[in-house]
Amino acid sequence: MASKLTDADYLALADFRYSVRQFLAFSEGEAAQCGLTPQQHQALLVIRAAPPGTTTIGHVAERLILKPHSATGLVNRMEGLGLVRREPSPRDKRQAVLSLTPSALQILETLSATHREEIRRLLPAVTRLLELLEVS
Repeated sequence: MASKLTDADYLALADFRYSVRQFLAFSEGEAAQCGLTPQQHQALLVIRAAPPGTTTIGHVAERLILKPHSATGLVNRMEGLGLVRREPSPRDKRQAVLSLTPSALQILETLSATHREEIRRLLPAVTRLLELLEVS
């Protein structure tokens, strides 16, 4: 059984959630400045992070916690914006493999650099909060 939470635990949890929300608000604003929705930004990250030639709509759906039809709509919109390309999978012709266009790669590089800097800025405070909760 977990030990009883203290007032300090509640404060640390509240502060941690606040830090997460601050980061998400920052991320949403940065994506918007690049003409992307937060979901589109996250999809770009998922596609870029996967080994080349392996990302499918199913993988995007899983990583973004979306239903397959919602992920299909998202990818369709991104393809229409010139951010994503679809090619038949060499392993399974029923599936399409997703890749990023050069413009998507450029946008993602810019966003990722600013996000990395924001994470570095937040790291000391988040580390302190995790230590207070004895999670780290």
